[in-house]
Amino acid sequence: MTLRMTPPSGQTYTQILKSTMLMGGSSLVNVALSIIRNKALALLLGPEGVGLLGLYGAILDIAQAIAGMGVSSSAVRRVAEAAGAGDGEKIARSATALRRISLVLGLLGGLMLAALAFPVSKFTFGDYQHAGGVVLLSLAVFFRLVSAGQAALIQGLRGIANLARINVLSGLFGTIVSIPLIYLFGEQAIVPSLVAIAAVSVLPTWWYSKQISTHPQPMSARQFGREAKSLFRLGVAFMASGLLTFGAAYAIRIIVLNEGGVVAAGLYQAAWALGGLYAGFILQAMGTDFYPRLTAIAHNDAECNRLVNEQAEISLLLAGPGLLATLTLAPLVMSLFYSAEFHGAVELLRWICLGMMLRIVAWPMGFIVLAKGAQTIFFWTEVAATLVHVGLGWLLVSEFGTSGAGMAFFGLYVWHSILIYVIVHRLTGFRWSPANRRHALLFLPASGLVVSVFLFLPLWPATVIGFVAVALCGLYSLRMLIDLLPESVPATIRGWITKSA
Repeated sequence: MTLRMTPPSGQTYTQILKSTMLMGGSSLVNVALSIIRNKALALLLGPEGVGLLGLYGAILDIAQAIAGMGVSSSAVRRVAEAAGAGDGEKIARSATALRRISLVLGLLGGLMLAALAFPVSKFTFGDYQHAGGVVLLSLAVFFRLVSAGQAALIQGLRGIANLARINVLSGLFGTIVSIPLIYLFGEQAIVPSLVAIAAVSVLPTWWYSKQISTHPQPMSARQFGREAKSLFRLGVAFMASGLLTFGAAYAIRIIVLNEGGVVAAGLYQAAWALGGLYAGFILQAMGTDFYPRLTAIAHNDAECNRLVNEQAEISLLLAGPGLLATLTLAPLVMSLFYSAEFHGAVELLRWICLGMMLRIVAWPMGFIVLAKGAQTIFFWTEVAATLVHVGLGWLLVSEFGTSGAGMAFFGLYVWHSILIYVIVHRLTGFRWSPANRRHALLFLPASGLVVSVFLFLPLWPATVIGFVAVALCGLYSLRMLIDLLPESVPATIRGWITKSA
């Protein structure tokens, strides 16, 4: 019996690795930029300022989710389907409708947030002093939605290299504009910096989407209405998902803020940003390339299941050692990216990384529901995830303090991983391949072990055990990746690694 569902030709694995490396390479540049940006913000603002930044960011995410109506996500699916069928006319129609709708939704979303500035300020901060900041934040909603619409077209056509360039340029421009603003004006520049970051992100998405030749044709009002209806129909499910996801993140921040104050909110923001940093590039690659490819073959259950298993295998092998290293070196990572003032977030960071390991496992399965267009199932799984996350956050933060927010995230993905497996098994007959079961049985217990030793043992013995786990799992991952892609590795290196592992 083979470990994988089908003997791998290497082509699919090469494609997955290539797209992951393209997005990962851009993410590595953004990691370097994040070190500079986070370090500057930590030194200039401290935990309280970082906490305010996280709260404003959560408001912006929710406003974007509501105002965007899920159109950019549904457009990725629609364009990917048309590209898979080679229907250039349908791509052109969708692109024209998407650009127009994104612009209108951006304007309406900005106006909506500005109109609700006072109640939003009162609910979030407990006063009206931040209402002016919320009004200004409405500009960021507009810029973000315009940018998301342009990026959706590139993603639907699987322009992975251009998306990687957009990531790098957006990160670079964002760093260039945000640090001087914060340096000159301190906390007062938090919202202007968010607006500036959103504004400069429009430039690279506009430039690269402009280069796509879709041969736009004049659209009648009826044609535009049909395209808009198609985008909104699935978009509502995506909007509900985004609203529930960002709403849960917002609720957790409010719970932490009420329990521990703005400093605790700053610690949570720092740990959350770092916890998702390494796993983020894999999850981002998954959404950018894997989702359009899966959508194109969603009618074929066997192919769909094979592709999910292959994506999950590459993701686990790439993410596992990095997350274990973050678990082990959490204090150093926190100091490197922030400062000594943020050391109270170390345990929180470890719990979030543990949850991220499960997230890597669950996400590829979740894309089956999206690719199949099962809107009702998608909606209710998101509702369940939100209730579990917020419920656990409310219980655990009051009991364990800020670390309870990380425990809640881990608990969410224990629940969600089981639920989504049951759902996709019924949808397509999905089962984990023997190779993936073996990888999971290595990485998940190893992650649990590393977290446990830091909870119950002194620092140095725990660190030694962590390093041993990282080394062994790293060699294992390297050997497995070489087995999957033997033609990409010189024979000498292949032989040395095979002997070592």
